[in-house]
Amino acid sequence: MKRRVLTALILTAPVLYLTLWAPLWLFLAVLLLVVARSAYEYFEISGTAGLGGLRWLGYLGCAALCLAQGADLHLAAQSPTGSSFVVLLLTVCLIPTGLTLALIATSDLARFLGAAGSTLFGVFYVGLLLSWILPLRFPTPALAQAAGAAGIAPGRILLFLFLVIWAGDIFAYLVGRGIGRHLIFPRISPKKTLEGSLAGLAGSLLAAWALTHWGKTPDLKTAMLLAGLVAVAGQVGDLVESALKRSAGLKDSGSLLPGHGGLLDRLDSVIFGAPVLWAALMAKHLLS
Repeated sequence: MKRRVLTALILTAPVLYLTLWAPLWLFLAVLLLVVARSAYEYFEISGTAGLGGLRWLGYLGCAALCLAQGADLHLAAQSPTGSSFVVLLLTVCLIPTGLTLALIATSDLARFLGAAGSTLFGVFYVGLLLSWILPLRFPTPALAQAAGAAGIAPGRILLFLFLVIWAGDIFAYLVGRGIGRHLIFPRISPKKTLEGSLAGLAGSLLAAWALTHWGKTPDLKTAMLLAGLVAVAGQVGDLVESALKRSAGLKDSGSLLPGHGGLLDRLDSVIFGAPVLWAALMAKHLLS
């Protein structure tokens, strides 16, 4: 417990700086490092599970998707419609390109399906989903407008995501550990309880209320709905990552963060929460 708290305290200041004040080039550079480390941990899990994977292709694909998000932000700022489709085009191209490169690089065809499948899954699971952190930190006018209507300052969308997820994790951990009795998915995560899950949802909603109430939002219902979507997505993301580890017989994705496990263990909720928050805000903009 002490190591867990100490690690969190050490990381708080740099994470807050990156979330609120870091320039685009620095944020993108750190994101590339984070994604690379997360991809490394994913391929360690994949290798332990016997699926293998083409790591070099996975790293390249993850990096390309993050850079594509940056290109989208740049082009969207210059586009009359305020939109760009670099990420979409790259995602479509990655599938046939990845399969072709995997076919060339795999000498034993008995391993082709496992290597190609695990590689492409890793690129989309880690690279694509985590890349949505970038437009949340540097939102387009459309995204900023939708967030502002929900009482979330454009420069604090990513902070909203992190606070909702972190509050949920803390409440779920404390309540689940203290009074959790009813297991929800014991075959995936033997310590996840219904009490902890509900407490996590309550903690996420409380964090969203506090952040938006401070900003005196006129649309508290939308902010709470967004927080609820992120909280549920985060809990599903946690279970998905647990299932990946279970398939390889592992408890943690790594040991980079004392008391927490690997970096992927800390980002499992963000991996699902970030694209869901972006999609929800864009849906609000399109429907308003």
